[in-house]
Amino acid sequence: MTDNENETLPHNDRLPQYILFGEGAIGRIGEVLDAMAVESVLVVADRHAYHLSGAEAAIEPVLSKRKHEIFSDFQENPSLENIEAGIARLKDGRHDAILAVGGGSAIDAAKAIAACSAQEASARAVITGQAPLDRPGLPTIAVPTTAGTGAQVTHFSAVFIEGRKYSLAHHTLRPTAAIVDPNLTFSMPPRVTASTGLDALCQAIESMWAVGSTNESRQFARQAIRLALTHLESAVSCPTPENRRAMCEASHLAGLAIDISMTTAAHAMAYALTIDYGVPHGMAVALTLAPLLEFNSAVSSADCMDPRGPEHVRGVIEEVVNLFGCHTPEDAGARFVDLLQAIDCPTRLSQVGLTSDQQQQTLASGVNAARLANNPRQLTTDRINQLLASIR
Repeated sequence: MTDNENETLPHNDRLPQYILFGEGAIGRIGEVLDAMAVESVLVVADRHAYHLSGAEAAIEPVLSKRKHEIFSDFQENPSLENIEAGIARLKDGRHDAILAVGGGSAIDAAKAIAACSAQEASARAVITGQAPLDRPGLPTIAVPTTAGTGAQVTHFSAVFIEGRKYSLAHHTLRPTAAIVDPNLTFSMPPRVTASTGLDALCQAIESMWAVGSTNESRQFARQAIRLALTHLESAVSCPTPENRRAMCEASHLAGLAIDISMTTAAHAMAYALTIDYGVPHGMAVALTLAPLLEFNSAVSSADCMDPRGPEHVRGVIEEVVNLFGCHTPEDAGARFVDLLQAIDCPTRLSQVGLTSDQQQQTLASGVNAARLANNPRQLTTDRINQLLASIR
C-alpha cells in the first residue's frame, strides 16, 4: 500500500510492508489497521506531540472503533524502565499491535516494547545483548511527528540503561507500516525543527562516509543532503508546506541510508552530550560534524578503517564537499558551522557547558566503540581529545 499520487520515495526490500507519504496521509490510518487486521492497539505516544501535531484528531475517530489505550510513560531517551512499563501495559491489555506517534523517542520505545515483549528472556537481557532477539515482535505502525530520525524505516532502537546507551538491532524491529504526513510536523517549534533536521542531515553525511555504506545507501544519503541543505534553514526561520515536506523526505531518506550503513563517530560522541549536558540529540551530533569532516578527509593507508581503501573514502568525502557547494573539506566544514549559527545552534562545546579538560577527557573516554569502528578513519582516545579541543 503506497500513496501513489504523492509517493516520491525510492523503494527497496527493507521498506515497511505498508508506507504512506504525503500531506493528509494520516487520514488513511484506518486502511492500514484494516489491512493488518488490527483489533486492539497500544498507542505509544508523546502526548504533547500527539495532541498538537493533529495526529490525535485524525487517529482517535479510527481508534474509537477498536480496543485501545495510550502509553506515554517514557522519557526523551527511553530507559529500560520505560520499556518494561510498556511491556506490562501491552500484555495487560492483550493488544495485537502497537501504534507509535511522536519523534524518535516514541518510535524507538515502541519498537523496543514490540520486540522485547515477544522474547522469552527479560527486556534487560535482550537490550544488553545477553539474550538474542529470536522471536518476531508485534506489528508496529510508526507515525513520526518530527522530521529527524527516520526511525520509521530503521531496524534498530536506542534504549538507555543507567545512563548508558544500548542499540537493539534486528530486522524484526523495522516497523510494519510507516505513515509520514508532513502536516503533522507543522506544530514543531524552531528549536525542535532545527535539532531534528540536523539529525537527518548529519545521519546522511555520516552515511556517505560510513564503512558500512553501499551504493544504495549513498544514493539515499545524497538526496537527503541536498534536501536538507536546501530547506533546513528556511524550515526553521520561515516554515512553509514546501520546506516541511522536503525535510520529512530528507529525514525518511536519511533513515533509509543509515538503516543500511549505520552512523559513525559524530553520533558516537553525541550521546554523552545529550545525557550529561542536556544537548538535544541533533544538535549534539552536529557539534562534531565539521571537525570530523576535515579529520576523515585526511585518511591514509595507515589509519583507514574502510576495506575499500583511503582513495574510496577521500572520493566519498569529496562528493560530500561538492554537495555543500564547496571545493575543500575546510570550506564545507565552515559552511556547516554557518548553518548552525543561522539556525541558532551551538558550535562550541563551551556553549553547552563543557569547559574543562576533565570534562573533555571523560567525554572522549566514553565514546561508543561500535560507532567508532564504522568511522572511515581510526579514532584513538588521543585523537578524539584533539578533535574535541578544537571546538571547545
